[in-house]
Amino acid sequence: MATEKKPVIFSIDDDPQVLRSIKRDLRNRYKQDYRILNEESPVRALEALEELKRQGIDVALFLSDQRMPGMIGVDFLEQARKIYPQAKRVLLTAYSDKDIAIRAINDVNLDYYLMKPWDPPEELMYPVLDELLQEWQREYEPELSGIKLIGFQYSPKSHQIKDFLSGNLVPYHWLDINNDKKAGEVMEIMKIDAEQFPVIIFEDGSWLQNPDISEIASHIGLKSSAQHELYDVVIIGAGPAGLAAAVYGGSEGLKTLLVERRAPGGQAGTSSRIENYLGFPNGLSGAELSQRAIAQATRFGVEFLSPTEVHSLETDGQYKKLTLSDGSTINTRAVVVATGVSYRKLSTPGVETFTGAGIYYGAAMTEANGCKGRVVYVIGGGNSAGQGAVYLSQFAREVHILIRKPDLTQTMSSYLIDQIGAIDNIYVHGRMQVSEAKGSDHLEKLVLEDMETNQLTEVAADALFIFIGAKPYTDWVPASLFRDDKGYIETGRDLLRQAQFSKNWKKQREPYLLETSHSGIFASGDVRSGAMNRVASAVGEGAMAIKFVHEYLAES
Repeated sequence: MATEKKPVIFSIDDDPQVLRSIKRDLRNRYKQDYRILNEESPVRALEALEELKRQGIDVALFLSDQRMPGMIGVDFLEQARKIYPQAKRVLLTAYSDKDIAIRAINDVNLDYYLMKPWDPPEELMYPVLDELLQEWQREYEPELSGIKLIGFQYSPKSHQIKDFLSGNLVPYHWLDINNDKKAGEVMEIMKIDAEQFPVIIFEDGSWLQNPDISEIASHIGLKSSAQHELYDVVIIGAGPAGLAAAVYGGSEGLKTLLVERRAPGGQAGTSSRIENYLGFPNGLSGAELSQRAIAQATRFGVEFLSPTEVHSLETDGQYKKLTLSDGSTINTRAVVVATGVSYRKLSTPGVETFTGAGIYYGAAMTEANGCKGRVVYVIGGGNSAGQGAVYLSQFAREVHILIRKPDLTQTMSSYLIDQIGAIDNIYVHGRMQVSEAKGSDHLEKLVLEDMETNQLTEVAADALFIFIGAKPYTDWVPASLFRDDKGYIETGRDLLRQAQFSKNWKKQREPYLLETSHSGIFASGDVRSGAMNRVASAVGEGAMAIKFVHEYLAES
C-alpha cells in the first residue's frame, strides 16, 4: 500500500530574521502533525508548490507576509490558491496594512490575517491557526503517495500499463481523465500535453508520456540485464514452478538467475483468491503468493530480471546460451524452462478490435475498479473464470458467466461452484457463446448465441473477461526440444517414445524425470507435457527440477 505523507504549513517572508521566527514558532507547535516549509521569495515559493503538487504532497495552510518585493502577499496567496484551492490562507501584515488585509478577505477569500509582531504566539498566533487547521482537517482527504497513472479507461495502452504494474505488485493510483477531476488538475499543474496519454507520474515528481513498459520498469527499479557472465542455472519463467525452482536453487548455493517476460506469478499471479493451496486455510491471492516467493528467492541471492524475454536457447557443449529480446546473451550450465501457458485467444468477430478496450484476457483484478456498478460478462467454466467472476461481483452490478457446457460441474471445483451459487449478482448461462462484440471506441454490446436453438440476443455489456483455456508458451524453444502435438515440452521417459530421440541424446543414461531432449535443460510446471495444472504441483516440480540440476551438474 502507498503511505500517507504529512501535509505542509508553508510560510513566506522576504525578511530572513522574521522568517526564522515564523519557522521556530510553527515548529514548536505543529511539527508532530505537519511538515514546516519556508521560503523568502514568492516566485521560488510558487515553483516549490508546483513540485510539491507533483509529488502528491498537500498544503494545509499558507502564512504569507504582505510587503514583499516582486509580489505582494495577497497576489501570492491568489496564485497559491490555484495550486492548492483547499489550503487555508493567512496574511501576515503590519498595522498600517490592516485595511488591505480586510479587503483581501472578500477579494481573494483570505481566511485570516495576523498582525506583526505576534508575540506571544500562544495568544496571538496559535489560537487562530489551530482553528483554521482543525477546519481544514475536517474536509481533508489525505492524498496517498505512490505512482499515478492518468489515461482513458478504454485505452489498450492504459490497460497494458495497469496490468504490468499490478502484476509486479507496484501500488499506483488510476485516474480516468474522463471521470476523475483530479486527473485534470494534475495535468494542468504539471503542464502535461493532453495528446500523449497515458501519463505515468512517479513519486519523485518525474513523469513519462505514452511510455514503453521497459521505460517504466527502469523507473521502478526492475533489472533487465544480467550481472554475471556465467550461471549454474537460469530459470525461464516466474510462475509457481519457476519461483519454487529459484528459491531452492538459491537456498542450495547455486548461482541462480530468474528471467520473466511479464510479471511474477504467471497465470496464478492473476488469481484473486487461491483457496486450495496447502497451509493457507483462508486462501491467498496469486499476487500475495508471488510477492512472498520473490522476497524469499531474493533473500537467497537469486538474481531476477523482469520484464525480459528469452528469444532463443542454444547448446554449446556443456553450456547453454540464452539470447534475450535486446540481443544480449546469457551463459549457463543448466536451464529450467517454466514459461507456463498463455490465454487462448477468442477469434469471434469484434473481440480483437476491443481487446484492451473493454475486452480482457484474465485481468479481473486489474480492471475490477473500472467495473463499479456495471454489467460484465465472463467467458469460461474453469477455476480461473470462477475466481474472476467472484472477485468482479464485489464491484460490478451484474456478472454473467457464459459456458458452452450445460453447467459448471464438469469443469470447476465444487467449492467455487458453491461460492458462485451463493452470490446474488452472478448469473450462469449454460450452452451460451458470444458470436460478436460491438461498440464504437470500446465494447458496448455483445451478441449472444444460444447453442441449442441458435437464437441470437444482443445485450448491453460494459466489459468482457475471457478465460477459455490456455496454450503452452513454447514457440521460442528450439525445434530439437521435443514437444507433444499440443506444443507442451516432453520430458523423462516420455521422450523414449520419440523416434528421433536416440539419435539426439548423447548421454549413456536415460533422461531424468523432468529433463528434456537436451541434457541439462529441464521443464517444470504447466509448460511440461503431462503436468497437473495445480499451483501445488507446479511448486513441487520447480523444487524437483533443482534436484535434477544438482545431479546433472555433478556428472558434468
